[in-house]
Amino acid sequence: MKTALTLALKDWRVTGRTRDTLMATAFFASLVLLVLGLALGGNEGRSAAQIAATGAGAVWTALALAAAVGAQRAFAQEQEAGAMEQLTLYPGPHGGIYIGKLLGVLLPLLAVAALVLPLGLILFGAAETGKAVPWGWLIVTTFMGVVGFAAGTTFYGSITVNLRAREALLPALAFPILVPVVIASIKATTLLLQFGWSAEVGTWLTFLLAFDLGTVILATLLFPYALEG
Repeated sequence: MKTALTLALKDWRVTGRTRDTLMATAFFASLVLLVLGLALGGNEGRSAAQIAATGAGAVWTALALAAAVGAQRAFAQEQEAGAMEQLTLYPGPHGGIYIGKLLGVLLPLLAVAALVLPLGLILFGAAETGKAVPWGWLIVTTFMGVVGFAAGTTFYGSITVNLRAREALLPALAFPILVPVVIASIKATTLLLQFGWSAEVGTWLTFLLAFDLGTVILATLLFPYALEG
């Protein structure tokens, strides 16, 4: 954990100083929302269920693509500076490097999610259906979904960092694994917007929790082989 916190603090300082990755990720996610908003048109003639599903789908599409953009820079800083070998020689298990990079990716992505969630729901009218929006449970759902995105994309970012076409390969490798997170997050968000908390929402959140824990544990164990390979 000392290794993980050291790396995470380093990445957070770099993100706070440069803000290039954070701004690019936020701009990209906002652009995706804008394009989807223009493509799908207004909400005239749509039911409340359709509005909720459209808003949830747009929000999680933007967050999934933003996670891929953010994770591309997880190891790129060390690779571009020629410091990947020094990173692997850092004292402690290599799994701590993965946890540190995961935390480094997670915090900026949560900041982007804090912008995308309300913006997307307002843009698509999902927050204006006449029902009280369960923001508390939406925040919990968003956090769990973003953790799943960050865990998967960070792991595959370590595999593709030394490849020339890493910008194209990272989404191609990570997105098939992240399909369950996308489905569970969209379903939970849609149900919360329609009916509020229910047992079905709890089932989807339990699935998200299991996926997050399983992905983090498995990626931590496999990370040394991915890094050395």
